[in-house]
Amino acid sequence: MDETGLYTCDSCGEKIEVSLDPSAGAQQRYVEDCPVCCVPNVLSINWDADGGVVVYAHRE
Repeated sequence: MDETGLYTCDSCGEKIEVSLDPSAGAQQRYVEDCPVCCVPNVLSINWDADGGVVVYAHRE
């Protein structure tokens, strides 16, 4: 399983790498500030049955 994921900040467009916790469940959602522009992004993290992960972000 991946332990990191990438998302694109919805405000500045920067690609951000985040640490992921697969033990927190197959579907996760939390807010993280972009380390570049400081705008909060809501991250939606979805793990598939094969252990792959997709991270989506949108402004809070």
